[in-house]
Amino acid sequence: MPNEGPLSGRSVIVAGAGLAGLTAVVELQKNGARVTLLEARDRVGGRVWTRREGFAEGQHAEAGGDLIDSDQDAIRRLAKDLGLTLSPILRGGFAFVGQGPRGPVSKPASTAGDVWSELAKVCEPWVRAYRLNERRWEGPIARMLADRSVANWLDDIRADRALRARLNGLRGFFLAGPEELSLLALVDQLATESSALDRVYRIKGGNDRIATALARKLREPVQLGTRLLAVRQRRGKVLVTVRGSEGQGQIVADSLVIALPVTMVRSLIFNPPMPSQQRKAIRELRYGPATKTLLQFDRRFWRRRGRPLAYGTDLPIGAIWDGNEEQLGRTGILTLLAGGLASRDTKTRITQQGPAGLAAALKWLGAGTPALLASRVVHWEDDPFVRGGYAVFQTGYDPEQRAWLARPHGRVLFAGEHTSLRWQGYMNGAVESGWRAAAEMQALLRRSRSSLSV
Repeated sequence: MPNEGPLSGRSVIVAGAGLAGLTAVVELQKNGARVTLLEARDRVGGRVWTRREGFAEGQHAEAGGDLIDSDQDAIRRLAKDLGLTLSPILRGGFAFVGQGPRGPVSKPASTAGDVWSELAKVCEPWVRAYRLNERRWEGPIARMLADRSVANWLDDIRADRALRARLNGLRGFFLAGPEELSLLALVDQLATESSALDRVYRIKGGNDRIATALARKLREPVQLGTRLLAVRQRRGKVLVTVRGSEGQGQIVADSLVIALPVTMVRSLIFNPPMPSQQRKAIRELRYGPATKTLLQFDRRFWRRRGRPLAYGTDLPIGAIWDGNEEQLGRTGILTLLAGGLASRDTKTRITQQGPAGLAAALKWLGAGTPALLASRVVHWEDDPFVRGGYAVFQTGYDPEQRAWLARPHGRVLFAGEHTSLRWQGYMNGAVESGWRAAAEMQALLRRSRSSLSV
């Protein structure tokens, strides 16, 4: 039966079967388009990756996208529409553990909202100026903030050791340290931060259930192991060159959605070329190093009355939280996320001591001598299909380039967390960008063919 809808008879190629690409395909199908979905990996989900193999008692944990905030409406609505359940987790918020003269020192527990509130007070003049600028990434205010690092700002205000440690502890959030991160990225986060960040969730059964549920809605199977190489636009059509298990080939469609990380878009050949500003925006945006480690122990020694289940730290091992508190069993999994330079430090420790070396660094949690049953480590900067955790706006990145990341190039549209203004770096941003690209596609393909010819 032919598809019905405003895009009936139209063909679209979507490159990338992460949350952005999958949501775009489902929406395009609803509008009647015939969609071909390409994915270079051998699975769907991209950076949403639930690891199940090898863990005792059938437990699992998230090697990629993990926490869902209560005000992230897009992914919460999508989960509901897919019949998935959100499990509340980490109700006590994040405490902070800093490096003291005799080892790690735990500070009193505080919610994530309290941390951002504290930072917002210190940074209030720039937050106010940024809001007066209507949070635009253009003009002298944005450019001045973009040209300064958080470390420079800390020096200017003569920040004490405690504040410096707290910001260094956010490497697991920004995937960059104060020396690398632009002050604009911090101010942007503080100006839009929600007080609801101490209420977070996971998908019951694993976050990858979102991706697999979306994949089941596809009318055509995903072409796994198929990598996009080149894009040519001519006479109102898009011709893409791909490489799969059977070698190199070409596919023709009316339009294309690229839902790939910027790091992969850089290697694509475009004919005609993208505008120079767009090429520059893509070339200069980098992704932060991120090592995600999942450690399963024979008992959940970190669970004690009155103690939090999550810690931000400025320790070399990064942030730590209960990776599967919503699951049954005596065993339990701790998640460690080392971002920025902490990723390098974690790699070094694992190389020298193995995952047991990370477990040994958790004595301040009251570990005693628990047995390490299983471990999984993902160095996202070494992943050939992303080369980093997610987009980082480093010092000196021209803020006016950000708009180019989501700007269409003829019949080619772009999606992905890096294109999101409000939810960059989040699964929610990926979902919203997929919906946005599908809506743009409907508008684009309704325009006259002559005005779109390139």
